[in-house]
Amino acid sequence: MTPARPPTTAEELRGAGLRVTAARVALLETVRAGDHLGVADLACGVRARVGHISLQAVYEALHALTAAGLVRRIEPAGSPARYEGRVGDNHHHVVCRSCGAVADVDCARGEAPCLTASASHGFSIEEAEVVYWGQCPACSTAPST
Repeated sequence: MTPARPPTTAEELRGAGLRVTAARVALLETVRAGDHLGVADLACGVRARVGHISLQAVYEALHALTAAGLVRRIEPAGSPARYEGRVGDNHHHVVCRSCGAVADVDCARGEAPCLTASASHGFSIEEAEVVYWGQCPACSTAPST
C-alpha cells in the first residue's frame, strides 16, 4: 500500500473553500517558505513567482488565507503584521527588541490553551498567545555603538 501523498497547495485552497489562483498559490507557498514575513516581503516573493501583483491584492489574499485557517497573522507590539504557515497549534513567539527577528516557541505545557488564566471572566478560553521579548543571538553579541 502506497502512503498518501500530501495535498498540493491548490488542493488545500479548494479544501478550504477558496478559489485557486496563481497569486494565492504563490502567496501560500511564499508564506510557508518564509520566516514570519511582512506584507512587503511576501509581495516580493509572490512577484518573483508570478509577476506583477498589487499590494492590495496581496492584502486581500492574506485576509482570505487567514480567515480560512491556512495562514496565521501575528502582530507583535510595535511591529507590522507578519504571517506564518504554522497553523493549527498553540505555539508562541520570541521577538528580538533590536532587529525584530521572530522565532516560534512551542507551548511550555501541554495542549491549547497551555496556560491557565488567573480569571476567565466567564469566557471559554481556547488559546493563549504569548510573546517573549529579548535579544536574538546576532544582536546580543553585536558590539554596542
